[in-house]
Amino acid sequence: MSSALDTINSDFANNPQGLIEWAFKQGQRPICTTNFRPFEAVILHMVTQVDPDIPIVWMDSGYNTEATYQFADEVIKQLNLNIVSFLPKRTRAHREALEGPMPGIDDPRHAAFTQEVKIEPFERALREMQPDVWFTALRAEDTPERAKMQPVSRNDDGLLKVAPLLHWSAKDMYQYLEAHGLPNNFDYFDPTKVEEKRECGLHLQH
Repeated sequence: MSSALDTINSDFANNPQGLIEWAFKQGQRPICTTNFRPFEAVILHMVTQVDPDIPIVWMDSGYNTEATYQFADEVIKQLNLNIVSFLPKRTRAHREALEGPMPGIDDPRHAAFTQEVKIEPFERALREMQPDVWFTALRAEDTPERAKMQPVSRNDDGLLKVAPLLHWSAKDMYQYLEAHGLPNNFDYFDPTKVEEKRECGLHLQH
């Protein structure tokens, strides 16, 4: 399988839409995850061009900015997204009433915080939805770890992970948004990463 994926990665390295069309044919239960960060409308538009009803899975940590929630609402309406939200088992208000504000990345409690608000909801989504193809908007520019990844990979559990935009630059993303009249949002904050080039762990585990 690895040699077959190597061929796919080579053939579709600079053809995101072609890769998406190929990937849809590889399974019966595709999902696309989103966090409504900057440029996220690109992947959402691309996948819904192939299947308008694909489940768009959002792990809403409860710590997004107001602008991100407004952006999410705008994109959901514009693209008529089939959004499926997975929330932490405790609300932000509940967690903070017991444990205080979000711990910083140097706080030993930060790993447990990340597990609670991001990784556990994602793992619950995988259990409940049982996807066989997972589209993600990862880009090599994001972090050093992502720069080492391939557009298509297969997880240990057999899930086909597809990052069609891996090799696109911010300029490529911007031009796509402009060409298709899609909104964008830069007032974004991920409490599990905090620093722009830091991994939260989700894509390293899955």
